[in-house]
Amino acid sequence: MEVLSKKDWRKLAEDIIGGYQISEEEALAIVQAGDDEVLEILNAAFIIRKHYFGKKVKLNMIINTKSGLCAEDCGYCSQSIVSDAPIEKYGWLTKEEIIDGAQESIRRKAGTYCIVASGRRPTDKEIDHVVEAVEEIRKTTDLKICCCLGFLNEEHAKKLSEAGVHRYNHNLNTSKGNYENVCSTHTYEDRVDTVETAKGAGMSPCSGAIFGMGESDVEAVQVAMTLRQLDTDSIPCNFLNAIDGTPLEGQKHLNPRRCLKLLSMMRFVNPAKEIRMAGGREVNLRSMQVMGLYAANSIFVGDYLTTAGQEPTADWGMIEDLGFEIEECAL
Repeated sequence: MEVLSKKDWRKLAEDIIGGYQISEEEALAIVQAGDDEVLEILNAAFIIRKHYFGKKVKLNMIINTKSGLCAEDCGYCSQSIVSDAPIEKYGWLTKEEIIDGAQESIRRKAGTYCIVASGRRPTDKEIDHVVEAVEEIRKTTDLKICCCLGFLNEEHAKKLSEAGVHRYNHNLNTSKGNYENVCSTHTYEDRVDTVETAKGAGMSPCSGAIFGMGESDVEAVQVAMTLRQLDTDSIPCNFLNAIDGTPLEGQKHLNPRRCLKLLSMMRFVNPAKEIRMAGGREVNLRSMQVMGLYAANSIFVGDYLTTAGQEPTADWGMIEDLGFEIEECAL
């Protein structure tokens, strides 16, 4: 394959706006481009991002409604049974605490409130608990509600959808070929099935990746292509925060330039989708995280599940400094 020259990135972006879908080879060229091409690639990604989203940034806030105590062996996760990370562990928050979290989301200017719980899959009782909280939140706010509760069956998916859950998150995390290196207690297909189940119940599918888990360039592209095939509406791009005590402790495969190329590649492959700079952006993009918003149009504001994010005021300032604006909270 002839490597794309600098002058080609803009043309490729314009072709994508015109309806062209890039190939795996073209996506791979983005990831493998030299660091001196990052600005040209990012500019081309911004052309696509601006066409579909202008200069608006969507803010999302996570509440960790159940921490730790998970029987799965996902190597990246501090809440896993195989993790020795010194995290806070607790059972389900009360309905009132979940509802209070929605008000905190509004204070942080987030339009999407993400209700997350550790574990393989929710029980009937746990689904009912979430449903009751969601119904109360929807009565008094215009927040979009996203849930991430593990694997879903059709009955549970239907209950969440009918309660007013707009979006369901279940990340693929990595490519099919790399999945067995990350987790052994469930399969890649299990994750794909849950994305399809959420879609079938009428919820907007949210699914993304965690980059930096030893995947090859080809595997990074493959997960982006699979997300395109699944037609996911929202794509969180996480960058491994290799937490001490987890099996992936100490792994350092990323630098800010690679993160920017990965974000750009995801935008080229999924041009009209919400691309989110997610977990690990502060650690891996560091002083260059503001540049990620030229490709991404969404971020988490505040803390993540068991790791700290930067202060909401810093995120608001970052957006203002770019000349961008926070998208208003509305359905």
